Amino acid sequence: MEIAVKYEGYIQRQRELVERFLEHEEVEIPKDMDYALIDSLSTEVREKLTEIKPRTLGQAGRIQGVTPAAIAILNIYLRKKRHG
Repeated sequence: MEIAVKYEGYIQRQRELVERFLEHEEVEIPKDMDYALIDSLSTEVREKLTEIKPRTLGQAGRIQGVTPAAIAILNIYLRKKRHG
């Protein structure tokens, strides 16, 4: 019981990370995505995404050099694009 209480915060954060990971695996990136349109992404990130062409946000997040902040920006851009 003491251990569960002691690590509850850590366990909850891990659960949230897993949930976010699973959500990102389902967010599809259009095949014709033009990353140059997303000014807030660094040039390096735009180049990597353009070269590799990930199919999902989850795949994009596993590309070396693509930061969690870049994934968040891309996620927001995709949501705006989907919802007009």
